Amino acid sequence: MKDTDQIHTKNTEEQGITLPYLKKAVIFSITFGFFGVNMAFALQSAMMGRIFQTLGADPNNLGWFFILPPLAGMIVQPLIGYYSDRTWTRFGRRMPYLLIAGPIGAIVLVLLPNAGSFGFGYASLMALSFGAIMTLLMDLTSNACMQPYKMIIGDMVNEKQRDMAWSWQQIFSNLGGIIATLLPFLLTIMGMSNVAPKGEVPMTVKIAYYIAAAVLLIASIWTVLSVKEYEPKTYNYYHGISDDNRNEKLNLWQLLKTAPKQFWQISVVQFFNWFALMYLWTYSTGAIAKNVWNATDPSSAGYQAAGNWYGVLYCIQFLSSVIFGFVIAKSKPSQRKFWYSFGLIFGGLGLISMFFIHNQWLLIISFIFIGINNLTMNTQPFTLLTEAIDGENSGAYLGLFNTSICLPQIVASVVSFALFPLLGSSMPAMLLFAGIMMLLGAISVKFINAKFE
Repeated sequence: MKDTDQIHTKNTEEQGITLPYLKKAVIFSITFGFFGVNMAFALQSAMMGRIFQTLGADPNNLGWFFILPPLAGMIVQPLIGYYSDRTWTRFGRRMPYLLIAGPIGAIVLVLLPNAGSFGFGYASLMALSFGAIMTLLMDLTSNACMQPYKMIIGDMVNEKQRDMAWSWQQIFSNLGGIIATLLPFLLTIMGMSNVAPKGEVPMTVKIAYYIAAAVLLIASIWTVLSVKEYEPKTYNYYHGISDDNRNEKLNLWQLLKTAPKQFWQISVVQFFNWFALMYLWTYSTGAIAKNVWNATDPSSAGYQAAGNWYGVLYCIQFLSSVIFGFVIAKSKPSQRKFWYSFGLIFGGLGLISMFFIHNQWLLIISFIFIGINNLTMNTQPFTLLTEAIDGENSGAYLGLFNTSICLPQIVASVVSFALFPLLGSSMPAMLLFAGIMMLLGAISVKFINAKFE
């Protein structure tokens, strides 16, 4: 019998790939589950500022609550990546983590919007603490669900199909986001109350969270049952890993020190991008309420209408991402840097425009632009990174790479305590600053050394 390493080398030389071509049905199974995961993340992004201000949080202190989600991601994803690289069960390598995190995440999604309904009191420490803890748990479980979907693409999809796989994943992700963020608006149209007693979250938002919980649970279980991962021997064969060369003694710190230079170059771009996004999530509802409805009281009908409209705009952002995803799905590996920069430019312009716009309908253009970046920022960094790493520690590196997403959000939250009053406590001005940061990210793409450039 021929040595598997010799066979792998022959495959690489003759075909130019290491992994086999997958049927589209298989790629569908690998990517579709992100639909449920992003329903949770979309509600967090679109409704978190609204929920905490409804609970009575001081706008000057919103940054504290938004530190928790990226902090959770920065801890959870590297650990899941590292240990899943060294895991094998009858359910696979990555799937067991999804099987555990999915049901817990569904429970947390039910509890979070009820933080103001347990009689803790408006702006009370108990209400805000309960909301903060549930937010932390939601992000822990959402990250634990997200990471297996990211890693499985690097595990099973070859280089020529990888752009399509990442794009499909984001198309399904954005479809989930569309439904999640549109739900409060649709429920209001159907006659459900969009206002609630002071300190409580409206029923429209609660029902949206309940539906997201059900979808997350179903999607997680369906993925675990339908995706069949390569068993260790086959995985090693396709990734050119021999038992003699495996080094399982490297810890996360050692892996970080030996990371390819592209890891750090892409991380610089990520800093500008995700710094900006933190302010989009934190201040958009308040900025729209101020610019369009001239409302600043979170319990007012105008402010809650702005919250619903932000959900619609977020839906438009996701729809823009879905449409643009079909463009990226047909792109070539040599175009990855171009599309990465392209998306950042449009995202920056979208954020900057929100500072100047006082008409709710014109904001649609802003979020179409932001949607283009939403697609490219969730595809191009990962295709650029996975082309630069091998399969032996791919899960760990993808988990560590998540730090380049989470750390900028933490920095942005801390900086906001000084920046927000410096800019006159103006939420629209915070979005203007975010847009400038995103344009700086577009410039920094130039310095990435892409393998297929």
